[in-house]
Amino acid sequence: MTVEENNNIHRVKTGDREIIIVGTAHVSRDSADLVEKVIEEEHPDTVCVELCQSRYDAITQKTSWEEMDILKIIRKKQTALLLSQLIMASFQKKLAEKFNINPGEEMIRAINRAEEVGAEIVLADRDIRTTMKRTWRNMRFFSKLRFVFELISSIFLSENITEEDIEKLKERDALELALQTFGKELPEIKTTLIDERDQFLAHSIAGAPGDRIVAVVGAGHVPGILKNLDRDIDIAAINEVPPKGKLGRFVGWGISLAVIGIITMGFFHSGSEAGLNMIKWWFLVNGVCAGLGAAIILAHPLTIIVSIIAAPLTSINPMIAAGWVAGLTEALLKRPQVKDFMDLKTDISSIKGFWHNKITRILLLIIFVNIGSSIGTFAAIPLMMRFLN
Repeated sequence: MTVEENNNIHRVKTGDREIIIVGTAHVSRDSADLVEKVIEEEHPDTVCVELCQSRYDAITQKTSWEEMDILKIIRKKQTALLLSQLIMASFQKKLAEKFNINPGEEMIRAINRAEEVGAEIVLADRDIRTTMKRTWRNMRFFSKLRFVFELISSIFLSENITEEDIEKLKERDALELALQTFGKELPEIKTTLIDERDQFLAHSIAGAPGDRIVAVVGAGHVPGILKNLDRDIDIAAINEVPPKGKLGRFVGWGISLAVIGIITMGFFHSGSEAGLNMIKWWFLVNGVCAGLGAAIILAHPLTIIVSIIAAPLTSINPMIAAGWVAGLTEALLKRPQVKDFMDLKTDISSIKGFWHNKITRILLLIIFVNIGSSIGTFAAIPLMMRFLN
C-alpha cells in the first residue's frame, strides 16, 4: 500500500485500486468545495461518506421528526437516546445560527455530486446509536453521573460556543465535539468515539466496491483510517452493543432485596408498628421525591399523582422505572400534536422552545422523575432503619 498526500487529499494505491481520502473541516466551505471538485475530477465508482444510516436519513428525510411515535419510544426505553440526539442536533443548530455555518455541509454535497456522476454511495460510519450505547456502557458509574448532569445542564444553560470550539471542528467531527462538550475529560469515550470509528470507517472504505473510491471524512479521522486501512478488523466486535454491566443489575436488585429485607426485619424484630412505619416512610419519601421531579417540569396534576404512586413500587423492581410510567401518562394526557413534531427542529435550538415543546418536555419529565425516585430511594432507607431495634 502506497500513500500520497497533498492538500488534505490522500491517495492510497493497492494493486489496481485507488482510494482517494479527502480530509475535511466540517465547518469549512472550502472543504465542501474541495469535495465537489475531487468527485467531479476523479469520477469515482464509489463515494464513501462519514455518515451512518440514521444520520443520512436525518439529512435526506425532512419529515423524520414528524413521523416519530413518542409512545413507542417510551415503551422501547429509548428516551435517553432520543434526548441525547436532540441535544446534539440543538448543538449543531446553534453552531449554524451563531457562525452562519452548516456542520456536515461537505457530506451533503458529496452525496449530491456522487448521484450526479453516477457513483455508488456507501455510508461508511458506524450507527450513531451503537456508538452512543457503546460509549455509555463503557463509562464508569461516576462518569455517567457527571455526563448526565452536564447533558441536562446544557439544556438550560446558555451555550458558550467559542471560536476555539469552531477551530476544534476542523480536527473533529460535529458528533465527537458535541459529546465531548457534554462530557469533557472523560477518557472512556475516546476508544468508542474515535478509535473504534476509525477502524469501522477503514473497514467500510476498504470493502467499498469499485476500482476508484473517494472517501469523505473529517480530517481528524484520516490518520486512524490510514493506519487501519490494510488491517484485518473484527468488525463484529466493535459493532456489538455490550450488555448492561453486571454491577448495575446487581446494585438494582440488591437495593430492592435490601428494602424488602429491612421491612421484613421491621415486622419480625421490631413489631408490626415499626414495619408499617417503614412502609409509610418508604412510600412517602420515594413518592414525594418523584412527584417533585414531575412538578418541576410542570407536568399534568394526574401525572404528578401517578409519579408519587408509581415510584415506591417501581423502585423495588429494577425492570420498570417511575419515569417511564410518568412519561406514558403525560403523553396520553397531553398527547403531542402534529405541530410539536413539525416545530421540533426549531424548538430544540432554544431554551424556551425545548421547554414548551410537548415532546422534549416528556423526555425531560422521564429523566427528572427517575432522578427524583432514585434520590427518594437512598433517602428513605436510613429513615426506615431508625425503626429497627
